[in-house]
Amino acid sequence: MAFTTILSAQTLAEHLDDPNWLVIDARFTLDDEQWGRNEYERAHIPGAIYADLGTDLSGPVIPGKTGRRPLPDIATFARTLSDWGVGAGTQVVVYDASGGLMAASRVWWMLRWAGHDAVAVLDGGWTSWTKEGRPVSSDAVQRQPAEFPLTERPQLFASLEDVDRVRLDPEWAVFDSRSKEGFHGGGVYHDPVRGHIPGARLANRADTLDASGHFRSPEELRAHYLGLLGDVPPSQTIFYCGSGVTAAQNLVALAHAGLGDAKHYIGSWSEWILDPARPVEL
Repeated sequence: MAFTTILSAQTLAEHLDDPNWLVIDARFTLDDEQWGRNEYERAHIPGAIYADLGTDLSGPVIPGKTGRRPLPDIATFARTLSDWGVGAGTQVVVYDASGGLMAASRVWWMLRWAGHDAVAVLDGGWTSWTKEGRPVSSDAVQRQPAEFPLTERPQLFASLEDVDRVRLDPEWAVFDSRSKEGFHGGGVYHDPVRGHIPGARLANRADTLDASGHFRSPEELRAHYLGLLGDVPPSQTIFYCGSGVTAAQNLVALAHAGLGDAKHYIGSWSEWILDPARPVEL
């Protein structure tokens, strides 16, 4: 049985020696982009490889054209997955230090965008793994390359033009995944313009987690999203955030709730604001 949304630490512990499983460490912080790699080298889940948000999971930033974390070319990403040893039968488990918010859920979404369903986010992430006293390692990890069967799913992706076209359409829903404070232009910003896309509603990605940093139950998440979506189907729903990373938490949680797939606007706020003619709201 493939795991396709969330995976418990206990289940991962039972499969640490399974050669058909791959663990990916995606720890990252915007304040120090070397922090995640440094932490990985200090200690990681045994057998895990490191995925760097700035290099492995993002393409080149084009000033004035892309947001802060554009997608890599999908063929390039497929080669990266092959180098990591991801084949058709590989179960991937990805974790970070923030319950999936930075940037494990981005890895989950990117693998699904590339056509790989057997990928799950570790519930509670690195924090829960270590609090439970589970094994860690500092050993270097070398995986055997595999042939990754790329099957792009463009229906999971929303462009800037898509967002602009539907943001005021009542048959669609566009959600900002940042906090209420950030939605209204407050708090810490990594972009020069504050506010949100007019027509967008708020779906704070942190609301997917409980007080312990674990995902809320599928039943709770289902009620949460049905309350947000109303009559709009997930297939006509778009999530964005500041730079296309943390919005993926909503996409994992939506799938975990059994509601299927929404779309991810990767360019997000950092792309939207590049043209001063585009409207903004606070």
